[in-house]
Amino acid sequence: MLKSLERVEKALRWIDQTRLPAVLEYKESEDYFEIIRAVKRLEIRGAPAIGIAAAYGIAVAVEKARVFEPGFIRRVGTQFKDARPTAVNLSWAVDRVLSRLDGDKAVESAAPLWEEAEAIHREDAEMCASIGTNGADLLNDGDTVLTHCNAGALATGGIGTALGVIYTCRNQGKTIAVYADETRPLLQGARLTIWELMHENIDVTLICDNTAGMLMRQRKIDAVIVGADRVARNGDVANKIGTYSLAVLARENNIPFYVAAPSSTFDNSIESGDQITIEERAPEEVTQGFGRRIAPEKVKVYSPAFDITPAGLVSRYITDTGLKDGGRSQ
Repeated sequence: MLKSLERVEKALRWIDQTRLPAVLEYKESEDYFEIIRAVKRLEIRGAPAIGIAAAYGIAVAVEKARVFEPGFIRRVGTQFKDARPTAVNLSWAVDRVLSRLDGDKAVESAAPLWEEAEAIHREDAEMCASIGTNGADLLNDGDTVLTHCNAGALATGGIGTALGVIYTCRNQGKTIAVYADETRPLLQGARLTIWELMHENIDVTLICDNTAGMLMRQRKIDAVIVGADRVARNGDVANKIGTYSLAVLARENNIPFYVAAPSSTFDNSIESGDQITIEERAPEEVTQGFGRRIAPEKVKVYSPAFDITPAGLVSRYITDTGLKDGGRSQ
């Protein structure tokens, strides 16, 4: 199974996901600024993975700078939090590493920060495995699943969340086919999910984002499974832009809509999705996709990276602790 990122001595090593599927390139750095840039540029992406990267990044910063003052460490943590504000795993992981600080007392070394980062990484892999096991109970041999964006090994510290369910079914001997949306505008589905599933010899078919409704109407989809970047206390889900549309289509066509996410993605500090900050991406990602202009110059662009799917459209949440009913009647 792929490893999206890992500790290598005093550095962080990761797959540069902006180069996929053409090139499988690994990068390695002992510079936390470079790790922050990697998160912003989506070289490292996926809610669990960027949380793990931030945890390691704080340890990298302290190790490199040899500055053990809590003020410096907390400033580094804030820089990571600001890199991508929507995914709760990022701030959750940062806060967890910072919890190793003892007030204003300087730490003696970066060792406790490395330990916490490694624990976060290890636990995420364990949560992914549990999500896979719990979600596999919802699928039957021969089912066809639709997924959106990338919620696999590339996005986590383990086998993935939504795709982790697929991998677990495969390991159980079930034959599961997958349709993957291209996921405009950065094509995480086409570039990453398709590549990852083909790497794992899963039967997968690429579709344009606006083909999903037709497939559902043709009764070719048995379930929709997506990941999540944040789940509010009431069950509202922030996930890659386009998720809400799929949830509406799934309800209209009486197809179950599942959200696969670890416990760390559930944010009980906010009541609903209305309180989630939605990151907006640069207009160039839409107007000049992958370096080629595809829209007129000076056109106005609205490009949110995520949307909010109300809890009432979710059939079930697939978590590491079990299955939880959503707000949609089954």
